[in-house]
Amino acid sequence: MQPSGAPAGTGETVYLAVALDVPLPGLFDYSHDRPVAPGVRVRVIFGRRAMVGMVWAVREAPGVAADRVRPIEAVLDDLPPMPADWLRLAEFAAHYYHRPLGEVLLPVLPPSLRRPAAYTGARSAGGPVCRADRRPGASRAARKRKGAAQAVPADAADAAETAAGADAAAPQAADPVRDDAGPALTEAQTRALAGLRELLAAGAGVALLHGVTGSGKTELYLRLAQQVIAAGRQALLLVPEINLTPQLEQSVRARLGDRLAVIHSRLSEGDRLRAWLGASRGQADILLGTRLALFTPLPRLGLIVVDEEHDASYKQQDGLRYSARDLAVWRGHDLGVPVVLGSATPSLETWRHAQEGDYRLLSLPERAQAQPLPEIRLVDTRRARLEQGFTPQLLDALEDRLARGGQSLVFINRRGYAPVLRCPSCAWVSQCRRCTAHMVLHRLGGRHVLQCHHCGDAMPVPRACPDCGDPDIQPMGRGTQRVEEFLAQRFPGARVLRIDADATRLKGSAEALFARAHAGEADILVGTQMVSKGHDFARLGLVGVLNADAMLFSQDFRAPERLFAQLMQVAGRAGRREGGAQVIVQTDYPEQTVYQALLRHDYARFAAHALEERRDLGLPPFSSQALLTAQAVQVRDALDFLAVARARARALPEAAGVRIHDPVPLRIVRVARVERAQLLFESDGRGALHRLLRALLPGLDELARGAVQHWGIEIDPQEI
Repeated sequence: MQPSGAPAGTGETVYLAVALDVPLPGLFDYSHDRPVAPGVRVRVIFGRRAMVGMVWAVREAPGVAADRVRPIEAVLDDLPPMPADWLRLAEFAAHYYHRPLGEVLLPVLPPSLRRPAAYTGARSAGGPVCRADRRPGASRAARKRKGAAQAVPADAADAAETAAGADAAAPQAADPVRDDAGPALTEAQTRALAGLRELLAAGAGVALLHGVTGSGKTELYLRLAQQVIAAGRQALLLVPEINLTPQLEQSVRARLGDRLAVIHSRLSEGDRLRAWLGASRGQADILLGTRLALFTPLPRLGLIVVDEEHDASYKQQDGLRYSARDLAVWRGHDLGVPVVLGSATPSLETWRHAQEGDYRLLSLPERAQAQPLPEIRLVDTRRARLEQGFTPQLLDALEDRLARGGQSLVFINRRGYAPVLRCPSCAWVSQCRRCTAHMVLHRLGGRHVLQCHHCGDAMPVPRACPDCGDPDIQPMGRGTQRVEEFLAQRFPGARVLRIDADATRLKGSAEALFARAHAGEADILVGTQMVSKGHDFARLGLVGVLNADAMLFSQDFRAPERLFAQLMQVAGRAGRREGGAQVIVQTDYPEQTVYQALLRHDYARFAAHALEERRDLGLPPFSSQALLTAQAVQVRDALDFLAVARARARALPEAAGVRIHDPVPLRIVRVARVERAQLLFESDGRGALHRLLRALLPGLDELARGAVQHWGIEIDPQEI
């Protein structure tokens, strides 16, 4: 760490444009006694607080009076400047998503690299990078023995050499990998792999690998990565959820060795930093991670894979609301690196690109292990007598599967015990005190509590109705906990295992539960979407789906697409190792297109129908959207702000070709005592939409002062 005013300076004042993680547009001027390269972090004082910023440019003169420009406090030179391609990616993301540059550059770094306190004080030990490099047991041999998921620097000498800029991106010898490793490929896999290798040979382009569940997409990812590593390059493999990383990590290590880094948000700060350093120094051949791994510098990048590319988890929902899939495609294009998008149920945007020839379409229509896809049964619940939400057909199927020693999965995408508590006398319901949403009944140990899934508020269950005093208040509906309880009572000899967000809160708990499921230590699994994708349960022969209709008539036009993908994914867990598998979907509307396409495992039919509807309505992917949201204590203030913003937008010449809707409250208006409203912009041309936003957005800060607490813009919103 180099303090400001060190002897090596030129003595002349240099002005630096610095990006800071603050919700203000533009860059901030600071002075120093020598030039500092773009991409170097610096410690500065902003207002009254110390912050870590990143130098973006050297300026000939400041944008304000020179006597108002503060000097930087220190140059944080424990890392080389961020590479030019990484800076281009951040600049594009800031431009496309209409965010200040500092809100992109800094938040995507490991936390310790952007915290000023990590570099000051007697215990800073030269900063977090030096501490990571000096960590006991960080040698390569120790890392292999530990079998951890992160690649870390080999030793302090390696780190010092890298920090000095020597051979940071040089290819390093990979662990030997057998050419014949892995199972024999099917004919469809062989054809798809040939197509993917043509993409590698071309050096760029995007391929959609569309394969049914269990068709062996992961095997093709591994073979492609093997080829990339053999050429001295790195591969980036993105997965949508943290819970999918352990299983895939095991496969990667077994086939491609230990030169692997894993990055996701549940890692400790130290583990995440070491993984980031290993990848950015070129010491890891493969980076496996969730969406935030996309922003990791990779000096030898040769391949990007986005698994389950349709998954909504790739879209960040706060701060910089970016799509990791879309930025992965941009990063591949920028670097001339091939990008593979894999899914059994591609997003309609990706499918349209493939149908129109923008992406190369490669298909895997059959399962890799010669097992048939499971039989789908639609059970009409309008004509059934339900027992705790279960039809007789589903209960009989569960009993039959238990008798045969098989494993079953009951899927209900609603955690908790019951979605609401209700009084039968006066119709009181458990309403959150801080939100316009119901409080969900949860079972914690031997007691029940009410909890809001939006603000986190919790309270004890009242002994009697707060309005009329009736003690007979009752749960309505069911969640995973109530389903688990019923199944344990209905099948007392069965081992029932629940896997949802509540059961996996503690570190390592998700891995432990999935390990039990894979080891056959459960007869009936009860789970949410956590269990619906990516997992290969060897004994699973039956899937039962409860409450599927909840998403069918949502106000969000993407709801049928998400429902179909969810059902196809969870159905794909069944029968991956043996035939005779069955999926039972309980529904009041079996005639709906989404269910009829599911019945035939026919994604193409569903996609054709959905795209035709969207074309007729002018919805994405046939248009581009942006959503302006506002938050205030009273929703009226948010609506008034948006109404003025709409009037301003319509008065701009850039509004030509852009449809501007009326401002409306959000479906759940109030969250944590803050009320919210939204304003939708649509255009048939992406360029017209962005031109309007660039003209409109700079004036909204002044307009928002007063009653509006916060406003934000989301490009390509996934939920409306």
